[in-house]
Amino acid sequence: MPGIDECLLEAMRLPGARGAALVDWTSGLALGAVGEFPGGDHEAAAAEAAEVARLTAEQRAFTPDGHDGPFGREDREGVAGALPAAPADPPVEDLIISNRDSYHVLRFVPTSFDSSVFLHVWLARSDGNLALARIRLGEMAERLVLG
Repeated sequence: MPGIDECLLEAMRLPGARGAALVDWTSGLALGAVGEFPGGDHEAAAAEAAEVARLTAEQRAFTPDGHDGPFGREDREGVAGALPAAPADPPVEDLIISNRDSYHVLRFVPTSFDSSVFLHVWLARSDGNLALARIRLGEMAERLVLG
């Protein structure tokens, strides 16, 4: 099972990859980053991507039916007789942002804690493969070991 560095290096092997980061969307901090980033600053790019991820994950319009808040059962943990909290699933699978020359793919990562991290891959539009990136990032997110 790959850790953060191995996962990011694997992401950089995607066609058209320009940069990759693992970001905590609650704090906006990059837990790891490789390659280049828009504006040349991976910390600023992580903070901006985290803001988009947080805004999306907290909106009911973008979460599955029956999803209770940003972390699933989180809102019921303190209720008497409630089921024990299961590992949190992210409220959204991924986000895709496209512009004239690139794609940004943000893949939320399921974790045993609060699932507040995502993989951010920046792809050149000219040689990036969006479908392949979504598939591979999903596989990476499932295998990623955090700890």
